[in-house]
Amino acid sequence: MPGKNFSAYTAQEGLERLKQGNARFVAGEARFPTVRKEVLADLAEGQHPFATILGCSDSRVPPELLFDAGFGELFVVRVAGNVNGDSVMGTLQYAGMHLHTPLFVVLGHEACGAVEAAIEEIYNGVKHASRIARVLERIAPALAGLDPGLPPGELLSAAVEANVRHTVREVLETPEGRARQQQGEMKMVGAVCEIATGRVRFLD
Repeated sequence: MPGKNFSAYTAQEGLERLKQGNARFVAGEARFPTVRKEVLADLAEGQHPFATILGCSDSRVPPELLFDAGFGELFVVRVAGNVNGDSVMGTLQYAGMHLHTPLFVVLGHEACGAVEAAIEEIYNGVKHASRIARVLERIAPALAGLDPGLPPGELLSAAVEANVRHTVREVLETPEGRARQQQGEMKMVGAVCEIATGRVRFLD
């Protein structure tokens, strides 16, 4: 099989690999300060990542660095607020059906600007440009049930986690998600990155 087959990891092995990589990153012991040409040459033959990451576009949370992952290990989708949409769902479907990644992670982060903007729009009536508003529409359902009386920092933290969990549920409730779960072919988890430390907290 062309290229190194990282997808041979089980979902649980992949999750442990992400946790270990994040621990190296936080400790300042990342393994990939440079990329060897032979690695790129090998990967030119094909890709077999062990995990698909749906993360936020925020420049402070690049998954490959946070998880100390090399080329070819992660299939990454990044969009403001780590929200779903047709293009995102199509990309995730590709990862499942063609790349067969066993592990899917929805990665949110503290102080997410998109989530904060959704809070402002829902609770304070702040209006945003039309295309930004469409992104916020994807976040709004996740915020239902939150207590708007919480202190702003606590509300934002709760909303970030709720948004991650909402996106996880959306993916798991697709026909493909249900089928792969029933067949034991997929594990999906949510996670939140601490901006100040780079530490990733995986959700139950």
